[in-house]
Amino acid sequence: MERKHLWAALLLLAIACFVFPASSDSLLRISLKKRQLDISSLNVANVARLEDRYGKHVMKDIEKKKKKKKSDTNSDIVSLKNYLDAQYYGDISIGSPPQNFTVIFDTGSSNLWVPSSRCYFSIACWIHSKYKARKSSTYTKKGESCSIHYGSGSISGFLSQDNVQVGDLVVTDQVFIEATRESSVTFIVAKFDGILGLGFKEIAVGNTTPVWYNMVKQDLVKEPVFSFWLNRDINAKEGGELVFGGVDPKHFKDKHTYVPLTQKGYWQFKMGDFSIGNQSTGFCEGGCAAIVDSGTSLLAGPTAVVTQVNHAIGAEGVLSMECKETISQYGEMIWDLLVSGVTPDQICLQVGLCYLNGAQHLSSNIRSVVEKENEGSSIGEAPLCTACEMAVIWMQNQLKQKTTKESVLEYVNQLCEKLPSPMGQSVIDCNSISSMPNVTFNIGDKDFVLTPDQYILKTGEGIATICLSGFVALDVPPPRGPLWILGNVFMGVYHTVFDYGNLQLGFAEAA
Repeated sequence: MERKHLWAALLLLAIACFVFPASSDSLLRISLKKRQLDISSLNVANVARLEDRYGKHVMKDIEKKKKKKKSDTNSDIVSLKNYLDAQYYGDISIGSPPQNFTVIFDTGSSNLWVPSSRCYFSIACWIHSKYKARKSSTYTKKGESCSIHYGSGSISGFLSQDNVQVGDLVVTDQVFIEATRESSVTFIVAKFDGILGLGFKEIAVGNTTPVWYNMVKQDLVKEPVFSFWLNRDINAKEGGELVFGGVDPKHFKDKHTYVPLTQKGYWQFKMGDFSIGNQSTGFCEGGCAAIVDSGTSLLAGPTAVVTQVNHAIGAEGVLSMECKETISQYGEMIWDLLVSGVTPDQICLQVGLCYLNGAQHLSSNIRSVVEKENEGSSIGEAPLCTACEMAVIWMQNQLKQKTTKESVLEYVNQLCEKLPSPMGQSVIDCNSISSMPNVTFNIGDKDFVLTPDQYILKTGEGIATICLSGFVALDVPPPRGPLWILGNVFMGVYHTVFDYGNLQLGFAEAA
């Protein structure tokens, strides 16, 4: 599920950062410092990120301030930057003597790749740093071809092996991808050279061993743990810290709440209910899959829930004709079926907007593919099926409050008007932030609250200020979904521990 164009006028800051590796406590620290960034550079990032791995492509940083200096504790500090106050990246070195590259430290992928000197026909390679194997005395030829496909492009190349340095830690004999082709305009305008994945080997392309695995295997870190602290104070110089080998107690309050991983690959766990204000949305009462992703800027969730959030905060989405058409033609029928006791997962089937293939619930356009050989059908009505399923969720939740049919149908029509735009972004009135509700994620039987100031993103100053919803819609079908992606909007509020040794995630209020 490698996953994640452009939005006009959005949020942001960028951050220059520093790494504190190999200190006296055997931790490799990556600290981040902030500086203001022209907001025009925000475009390409957030939706592109989601379309990347979930289809996901990531942004690169061309700006190359590579500086190293010694701290008072004799630990190296490697300059890092924070793109868009959400995408964190920094410098690594490959080979002997070291060749420098800027990479994203990304918990949502598992490969290390950088452009190759043998990349001749991709413009992106000409404007980014390229790895030159012939100049490294520790290079070992591998040669196997491989590629990574993203939602808006792909990279392809071949495997090579060399030493990789992050701070003072040198990972020997690391296999990585030399990219010889970057087939997307996005990579041309991207802000980094490559990606250093911090996910699990299960999602690594080419069956390669991730850099983090080798850090642990080669006894370079104190513990098989790394942790993120992201400073969301826009006035602070320090943007955050990524610690390899442990946690920094200065960056969190009280104890962490730990939850076990439910599936290796991404850092995935089971999340409980999601509430707006003090009211459950009813979508994740039985639990939802969730992923913590340091490479994703915002909070991504099912369209049905994100629409309710946007309605509650007054966000202006794009009018969905399919949604309103469904409510107009089938709203009363859906209501009557719910009241009569028909189970929610059967209603859209009975209405005729979705189709059941064996034990699987399929939308009509999937049905056309399934039946193509037998019937030659090419008619697809997936938008109406999706709209029906969302309407059922909304109406079912309203029924619990003993609301009248007329008021429910009016409410659902309002939700239709707040559906997120195809680009995922929704704008809100900055003057209304103080009256917006908190939102709550239930994780490990504990509530993790985000206030409006934390989930609303601001860009610009004075009359040019624009406020954006920190929620974007992402619909991942079963069995993998429904799925939430908790990006840096969430990680900025809650210090996050990635415990590789115990296969768990820990969350505590950031200090």
